[in-house]
Amino acid sequence: MSTTDWIVLIITLATIVVYGLYKSRTTRSIEGYFLSNRSMPWYLVLLSIMGTQASAITFLSAPGQAFTDGMRFVQYYFGLPLAMIVISISFVPIFSKLKVFTAYEYLEQRFDLKTRTFTSSLFLLSRGFSTGISVYAPSIILSSLLGWDIFWTNIVMGGILIIYTVTGGAKAVAYTQQLQMAIIFSAMFIAGYYIVHKMPAGVSFTDALSVSGASGKLNVITTGIGDNGFAWNDKYNIISGLVGGFFLALSYFGTDQSQVGRYLTAKNSTESRLGLLMNGLVKVPMQFSILLLGALLFTFYQFNSGPVFFNKAVDEKIYQTAYGDSLKMLEHRFETMNVEQGRLSASYLSAVHTEAANTATVKDSLAKANQAIEALRSQYKSTLKKADPSIDTNDTNYIFLRFVVDNLPAGLVGLLIAVIFLASWGSIAAALNSLASCTIVDFYIRFRMHSVKIGAEALAEEKKYKLSKWFTFGWGVFCIVVAEFSTNMGSLIQAVNEYGSLFYGVILGIFLVAFYLKKINGNPVFLSAVVSEILVIALYALDKSGVIGFSFLWLNVVGAGSVVLLSLALSKMSNPAPAANA
Repeated sequence: MSTTDWIVLIITLATIVVYGLYKSRTTRSIEGYFLSNRSMPWYLVLLSIMGTQASAITFLSAPGQAFTDGMRFVQYYFGLPLAMIVISISFVPIFSKLKVFTAYEYLEQRFDLKTRTFTSSLFLLSRGFSTGISVYAPSIILSSLLGWDIFWTNIVMGGILIIYTVTGGAKAVAYTQQLQMAIIFSAMFIAGYYIVHKMPAGVSFTDALSVSGASGKLNVITTGIGDNGFAWNDKYNIISGLVGGFFLALSYFGTDQSQVGRYLTAKNSTESRLGLLMNGLVKVPMQFSILLLGALLFTFYQFNSGPVFFNKAVDEKIYQTAYGDSLKMLEHRFETMNVEQGRLSASYLSAVHTEAANTATVKDSLAKANQAIEALRSQYKSTLKKADPSIDTNDTNYIFLRFVVDNLPAGLVGLLIAVIFLASWGSIAAALNSLASCTIVDFYIRFRMHSVKIGAEALAEEKKYKLSKWFTFGWGVFCIVVAEFSTNMGSLIQAVNEYGSLFYGVILGIFLVAFYLKKINGNPVFLSAVVSEILVIALYALDKSGVIGFSFLWLNVVGAGSVVLLSLALSKMSNPAPAANA
């Protein structure tokens, strides 16, 4: 990056930190630290919810996801608006009425302590590991740009995040996310403008979309139904998106403390509902727009020379190996094929504009050229792996970053890099805040205060406030450790959601029983949750081993459904209906 880029990057990040710390002045209590004294208006709740979702993974990985697999990933979010309605009706009123710090406090009142503790443990496990992956995402940027070792980069990034989060608490998170989202949307719009602006003369925005569509990148709606019926292992289609996505969103926004903690900061339940419902309205268009950048990038690289492999950090190392000549030869072939790809794209647009009779033939030739390019990329990655087995050959997360660094003018590169950092800070800070709140409320305070006699030792607010900061620090260190083991995970946006699906369904099932099956007590639901979690992990292991084909989105349905059904069955067994009088 240029000196101008570094100046823009540092000023942008410093402004956010100073602004957040200034706005985070609050009472020295855990209600102020974790819930902003329940004082936030709906629009700050909305921005906080969106900022928590929109991590660096979203802006790094989503465009690359569309570049490689098309826009069908957007279907993953189709169930979200429906989930927002259900949460607003069923979840928010209960959490607001009880004035809970964490969602899991309610489960002890509804069931028992063991159910609360088990559910909170599942959350800590899932969110702790997912946040570690989120720490790894911005580290990719510094590692790629500066050639830093990823081990030390994770420590630097995680250390900055720990300081930022420990100092400010929930209020800093909420107010900085307000400014972050404004900068993020502006920067992404600028990136989209430059993608289209740098197309060849005569290639318009609609032309770019036409080429993307002809190349199969605008596959927004897919059914998942083929000649052999519905493909259960198809990750993204409208059926799995509406059903599996609904259950995942219902669990994430309704039971994950990183999200529940965002709308518990609202002034009242009306403000919470408005924030959630507005999130349901804007999330799908937002994700569509980010994925569209990836589809446009695909067209951009049809007409402009691009790299055969997008992770620039590994370029120099591998040419010193015995496979260096082979890699250079593949790069030369790629450049030749890239020129032909551009020629066919131009021919396709010409045929479309003139409504030529050979349009279908040219489109077919373009599709074959794209397939040949992908085959050569795969061959290049295989050779890379031979040259250095430690290299992560999945470069999906680097595609958008490479475009930014190679093509944007000085200053804008720094701004776009700052955007990815800001997104990372917002989501990780909220996650660390929620991990600490669950640890101190569901475990430390709950077991410490019940281990002493009533009226004896009680934790003062000041002490709880200080402990909250230490727990935040501890979780930050844990997430750095996880980040160190997050290499070779492929598309990070898919990895995070896939990992979360191992736990979200079961957690949701527990809450569904709590809300809607009032006659079922703690023992049946606890046993059902344990069995269901084992079932979900077993299905996931069988899918990974190739024994069965099972998209991770369906794990949310299986987890929630099995908890509900097993709870009903166990409840009936433990409380059989009385025999009818003879």
